[in-house]
Amino acid sequence: MLNVFEKEDVTCIEGSFESAGQKGRTVYAFLVDGMLIDTGCKHLESDLIPFYESHSIDLVTLTHSHEDHTGTASWFQENRNVPIYIHEKGISTCVQPCPYPKYRQMAWGIRKEFTAMPLGETIQTKSQDWKVIYTPGHANDHISLYHEDTGRLFTGDLYVSPKTKVIMKSESIRLIMNSIRMLLSHDFETLFCSHSGYIKDGKEMLKQKLNNLENLCGEVKSLHEKGFTINEIDKSLFPKKYPIVAVSGGEWDSLHIITSIVTNAPLVY
Repeated sequence: MLNVFEKEDVTCIEGSFESAGQKGRTVYAFLVDGMLIDTGCKHLESDLIPFYESHSIDLVTLTHSHEDHTGTASWFQENRNVPIYIHEKGISTCVQPCPYPKYRQMAWGIRKEFTAMPLGETIQTKSQDWKVIYTPGHANDHISLYHEDTGRLFTGDLYVSPKTKVIMKSESIRLIMNSIRMLLSHDFETLFCSHSGYIKDGKEMLKQKLNNLENLCGEVKSLHEKGFTINEIDKSLFPKKYPIVAVSGGEWDSLHIITSIVTNAPLVY
């Protein structure tokens, strides 16, 4: 099901659905000045195609290669002669058919392979120049998009929520924090998040997320210095285990947050 609405001259495309027995899955795509930012997931394709067919879309820019952001990119390759862009580190993932685990296939659908071109430092739409900001941490090919004149900021999966409760094993808390700091150095107030949508007080909420992560790092390091193990710290700070931990076979877990902070060693991106 789609809910389409306008915010600050941006068309927000909110897709929600139920899959794998879980309700309330939501993912956003955004259309601004002829540029589609992200393409939602494969499960939403039948809902998204009528939107695509009734709107002028000149190019597609992907914030990263995860399947909930690239699920319908292949439709554009097959039906529209428009370029698709992604960070150069995501190109090899895009050409692979469904390169992700079974539980994610059930959750978001089985996306088809497609070919994308590498993003540069900027990207031009009909009448606007956008700054492409490399913001790794959640994914090694993650970017954010910033338009200086209007202060519009699109953050992909960097924000999502002010409190981080679980992360993927491949994520780096240190890199996420560095990426947030990078974005906070820019002049913006609102942001557009791929899972939370339009956030009017976006800069304040992003500051809040960074503050929460800094406090969490302090707590983790303090407990670790006192001799607590990673498992003990996890049980102390995150006593609740969310269903995604079991469903993902441990790919998502609060334990990865603790490990990332204690080791303080981000992946080499």
